[in-house]
Amino acid sequence: MGRNFLIQRSIFGLLRCFFLFVFLVLLYLFFFSPFLFFFNIIVSAWEDHSLCPIPQSLIPNPSPALRSPLLSKLTFPLSCPPVPYPKSLSSSPELSPLQADIPSCVPCPQALLRSSQPLTGPNRRRCREDEQLLGTILGEGERGFVLDTRSAQAAKQARISGGGTEPKSCYPRWRRLHRALERGRPLQDSFSRLAEACAEPAVSVERWLGRLDGSRWLSHVKAALTHGLEGGTVLVHGAEGTDSTLLVTALAQLILDPACRTLEGFQGLLEREWIQAGHPFQLRCARSASSHARGKQEAPLFLLFLDCVWQLSRQFPFSLEFGEQLLLTLFDNAYASAYGTFLCNNERERWVKESTHSLWAWLNQPEERHKYLNPLYSHNPLVIWPSVEPQSIQLWELILTWSKMGERAAEFTGRSVRNVFRCSRDVQSKSYERKRIN
Repeated sequence: MGRNFLIQRSIFGLLRCFFLFVFLVLLYLFFFSPFLFFFNIIVSAWEDHSLCPIPQSLIPNPSPALRSPLLSKLTFPLSCPPVPYPKSLSSSPELSPLQADIPSCVPCPQALLRSSQPLTGPNRRRCREDEQLLGTILGEGERGFVLDTRSAQAAKQARISGGGTEPKSCYPRWRRLHRALERGRPLQDSFSRLAEACAEPAVSVERWLGRLDGSRWLSHVKAALTHGLEGGTVLVHGAEGTDSTLLVTALAQLILDPACRTLEGFQGLLEREWIQAGHPFQLRCARSASSHARGKQEAPLFLLFLDCVWQLSRQFPFSLEFGEQLLLTLFDNAYASAYGTFLCNNERERWVKESTHSLWAWLNQPEERHKYLNPLYSHNPLVIWPSVEPQSIQLWELILTWSKMGERAAEFTGRSVRNVFRCSRDVQSKSYERKRIN
């Protein structure tokens, strides 16, 4: 009886995998074909719209300091993207499989790194190769910071399951900082409470402000922006390195690098820091905040990132080439899309995207691209440090009106027009003051 049960369970598992695969490939996005006017089909080949994995602004002077191995050369799981590593370690037998003959790149004097948690476990195991790697990244006399997006208590509890933190004795030049960010169920519950507060009809101002404060969504936005302001050589990691870690590193690059604030640069940032880095979109964005069924893996981390980007665009209206409409489009497509860009959970699973169309290819068509541009954009080579004071963080209202597309479009247009008039008045006022002084 026991043997029959095992056979039946095996057959059930095989059938379940088969039907899940069949269900996946029968989704609408595998049959969707975008058209332009007069039925001109869009060029949808993914290779025709390849995004640079590393910004060219980060490699101004070619140097043998770092090399980016091809994915096929790596000994890492296929779910991982290509990983840069210091060339000086290539003589190590443990790292020798990582060698590849492609152009080298050099990091900035202060590096931004990300990873998953070290697998030290309860016995505080060491990894000498990891210690050597992090030691090579720092310059002579330089110190770095390990920014852990978990609380100190959560990091200690992770040792039970084999995770943990970097021992201070093994990483003497690195200082560990715990900057806890909510993830998982608490963040999903926060977003759900915000959606419920916004959907409540005929609510008084006092009750609305109370429910908004009770959702704690703006607190999460403030915390994420605060973490993006950390300076120095920083290694960011949480648990798996595919959630809050990506949120912090993506925000930091947007704040520091003007190339990431262009339309193409922002798409490259999303491709590199969210898609290729393995953010599990299928698990995190399975249902919206209005759904009564909530999975354990659901969490609006990507939406939180888009909200932070909107806060930056509001505080620096001239510095981002793209506008609010792009952020709304990305939010919609992360949860329900006719394109395969945000499909599945990691690079290993996303082989199916070759049978779908690229969202980036559609957005960059001349007939579509102009819709997402910011008319106030002016190239700003400086760092844009956002204010994280409570009075500077505002609610992004339009993310909660996806059921009223027409009203949302009208509101977006009206807001853009108001921004143009406001900026025009500011320019005229400053011009008048200068003339009066002269």
